[in-house]
Amino acid sequence: MTDCLLSERRGDIAILTLNRPDRRNALNIELCRAITAAADEAVRDGVRVIVITGAGSSFCSGADLSEVYGQEFIEALYAMLHGLSQLTVPLIAAVNGPAVGGGAQLSIACDLRVADATASFAIPTAKNALAVDTWTIRTLAGVAGDGLARRMLLAAETIDADTAMHLGLADRRGNLDAAITWAEQIADFAPLTLAYTKRVLNGWADTEETATRYAEVWSSTDATEAAQAWREKRSPRFIGE
Repeated sequence: MTDCLLSERRGDIAILTLNRPDRRNALNIELCRAITAAADEAVRDGVRVIVITGAGSSFCSGADLSEVYGQEFIEALYAMLHGLSQLTVPLIAAVNGPAVGGGAQLSIACDLRVADATASFAIPTAKNALAVDTWTIRTLAGVAGDGLARRMLLAAETIDADTAMHLGLADRRGNLDAAITWAEQIADFAPLTLAYTKRVLNGWADTEETATRYAEVWSSTDATEAAQAWREKRSPRFIGE
């Protein structure tokens, strides 16, 4: 694992920590590729939930300006963002400070966001003559509503933690420990159901795939286990099959 990203496994949870605190965890090509690789590896290793956070006092300050104008960076950035949103396990962003530009994009590539008191969100592309892709615009509008998306993208507003909570951009208040606790709860849920639901919510499942995944959930061993656990008045133990 590269020094720019720390990876930790706690039971069924993987914790990925952006580790460029001297650059406020700005995204460069190396870090984007490291996040992609680490998340893919965590899923292959059987984790149920991934938590992403930043070292120091920033979640992620956006793109490293020394690389932001290159095509190679753009390709690495969007491969990371789109890849995370298509993973079969839920991701939680533990937003521990500013999430700016690519950092805000990273937070909405995650399925849920836990924001501490210092968290803020901004995508100020209108101030620097850049642009985000259509996935970012549609995802932001879907997560936080069209009004907030317009404020962030057209008026270049910075959204504080309270506003983010009020308007749905953040889902819970809390620090990394709170995010991990939530992840541990979600990790006990049925993996096939989570994978199916996540892909539909994120718009990646076509009609045929949706029908196949839906049928797999209902015919799964986990569905049988859930019914058996209900009859036996115990908690189900899901295996993702």
